[in-house]
Amino acid sequence: MDPDDPRWRVAGRTADAARRRFPADILAVAVHGPLAHGDDDGGGDAEVGLLLVTYRAGGGPAPSTRRVDGVLVALTVVDAESYLRQARTLTPAWPLTADRYVTTVALHDPTGWLRTLRDEHLGRLARARPAEFSAAARAAWYRGWAAHARAARLAEWYETDQALVMLGEARLAAATVSGLLSRTYFRDPGDAVRRTGLAGADMTEVGRVLTGQAEELAARGRPVDGTVDDLLAG
Repeated sequence: MDPDDPRWRVAGRTADAARRRFPADILAVAVHGPLAHGDDDGGGDAEVGLLLVTYRAGGGPAPSTRRVDGVLVALTVVDAESYLRQARTLTPAWPLTADRYVTTVALHDPTGWLRTLRDEHLGRLARARPAEFSAAARAAWYRGWAAHARAARLAEWYETDQALVMLGEARLAAATVSGLLSRTYFRDPGDAVRRTGLAGADMTEVGRVLTGQAEELAARGRPVDGTVDDLLAG
């Protein structure tokens, strides 16, 4: 923690104020994102991701985002039980959420709850079967394929701005699939597309990546295509 860094000063002030105003509700306070990693990558030097963990649902302040002394503070408020449940659940968004379970810096954690969060998440990953990651990757792939198809159609209609938005969604979904198939998590969406080489991918390249991912999912035992009966069977 750098006392000269305005992000740390704002984070510390916010944590202290939350503990004073909600002394019976706050279990732990931590930072996540670029500040927790000790650099500016992915968030700039004027952004703080602050996590408030409460003893029970509905406790503490409401989640909020404000700019405080020139620093953007994104306040996430979660109750301990719900957040642990999320950490134990493998979803298609896992590559974009895992960093918050694993990489935090405590500002207030007298019971060591943040270590419990990390251990619970890593334990869940250790128990996960390959088929679980494949199923999550398949769900993410469908989103990517749909976004890519919409982007292609919009480009045909010369709706360039909308096509670029959908292409961005397709890139991120394809990056998420890659993370699930390789059991790799990312710091944020920008990190995901950069590390998977999709940051500058055009329509054709993204389509080629999605096609390759569909082939890999089929090789893992369940193709992305199916029959009506397959659809209804879940």
